[in-house]
Amino acid sequence: MIDSDGFRLNVGIILANQFNEVLWARRIGQNSWQFPQGGIKVDETPDEALFRELNEEVGLQPGDVEIIASTKGWLRYRLPKKMIRYHSHPVCVGQKQKWYLLRMLGEDSRVSVDQGNSPEFDGWRWVSYWYPLGQVVSFKREVYRRAMKDLSSELFRPKQH
Repeated sequence: MIDSDGFRLNVGIILANQFNEVLWARRIGQNSWQFPQGGIKVDETPDEALFRELNEEVGLQPGDVEIIASTKGWLRYRLPKKMIRYHSHPVCVGQKQKWYLLRMLGEDSRVSVDQGNSPEFDGWRWVSYWYPLGQVVSFKREVYRRAMKDLSSELFRPKQH
């Protein structure tokens, strides 16, 4: 779904394990890594898109995770001009994303990046929380920084006794 400004509605997923490391996935056939993310369909809520994308991209079910937090509003990034498909209508100029921070409840063996008809990833690993900021493609970096900063307080909250 693309809004009137040309931004595709999307969810971003930061999945943390018990050690507060995050799942970092390699795009298929590339040396390009990112968090799982995906478009919101016309008939979906962001939460529904989150769970569909979580299953399609990393093979997890709702019971495998818990939602810790989500961004309050939408975070946007623009695509570089060379990546915009001007021949498609409506033209998509970037992504408008709602980000979720999830906690993995199950075993690592539950993660499977070869789900569905057209997998997006061919590998994954756990990395330290802030590692992705120095690795993600430059045009997504500011959105990653904002999402991770906004959501980190929930992940690193001191435990109450």
